Amino acid sequence: MIEIRRIFTHVEQILHEFGPVPPVPLLRGAIGVVVTNPFAGRYEPDILPMMVALDPVGLDMAQKLRAAMDVRAERIEGYGKGAIVGAAGELEHGALWHVPGGYAMRELLGWKGDPKAYAKGQGEEKTGQPGNALSIVPSTKKVGAPGTALDVPLTHVNAVYVRSHFDAIEVRVPGAPLADEIVFILAMSTGPRIHARVAGLAASAISKWDGLR
Repeated sequence: MIEIRRIFTHVEQILHEFGPVPPVPLLRGAIGVVVTNPFAGRYEPDILPMMVALDPVGLDMAQKLRAAMDVRAERIEGYGKGAIVGAAGELEHGALWHVPGGYAMRELLGWKGDPKAYAKGQGEEKTGQPGNALSIVPSTKKVGAPGTALDVPLTHVNAVYVRSHFDAIEVRVPGAPLADEIVFILAMSTGPRIHARVAGLAASAISKWDGLR
């Protein structure tokens, strides 16, 4: 069911944002896999088998992205995911990535939850331990033409209310998706925005370990 045509990886170092140069550059990375959409051009009531088939794809992509960023998993502080569906598909086909993409990065970072409960949307905020990717992975998706860009949201891996880590990375795979393809995307970052200073919950002040605060 999963036919991969291309894998696109993008990593950037942010060295400066008009203020003092930070002691450690911020790394942001994204990986997109271009796959054939088996449901293109028709309505299929039961699309869940593809979600299961995407599980190993998500795990492989998470590992590839971490390797491309050349950092240990412990240094990943932000994550997000997304999908761009070709014009012959529907938005719901992009939603198939919610579980395989999110669970893949959470597993990479040591999440201790139950993937079956996660797939059903049950108990994901309460099944981890401190430091184990407790925050639900933010997501966005759209239907678009080849070369369409997607702003993939990023939030802190352990608490979505950590304001310094509200960010996004623009992802565009040249020439993809074709009308009968989908681009599935994972994104990660190693820290807050450069010179983040708009108050709110700090990463060092996370206390509830519930995925929120």
